[in-house]
Amino acid sequence: MSSISKFIYEVMPNFDIAGYVLFLTIFLLSVLVYKLGFAKKLRFGQNVVIYVFLFLGCLMLTFLAFFLPVVEGLIVAALILIIYKIRLRLEKRQSSTT
Repeated sequence: MSSISKFIYEVMPNFDIAGYVLFLTIFLLSVLVYKLGFAKKLRFGQNVVIYVFLFLGCLMLTFLAFFLPVVEGLIVAALILIIYKIRLRLEKRQSSTT
């Protein structure tokens, strides 16, 4: 079991609740990575379809998270995209002032 999955299952009082917490963690991190890296301005219906498929994909990722470091990978991806967005914003601000 990967480290964060193991931690969630050790801390939670019930295995059912721990599964939901692991799924919610994976889903929220996936939404964050999608928003930071891939999201574009779309219509409401298209966004609903994307989030439904993201939800279904996260169900599969939750099963993989027992043996693979899925949560850790999503955290690293989110951190890299956050750093990229910050640097992009700083470069835009710097280029607009010069």
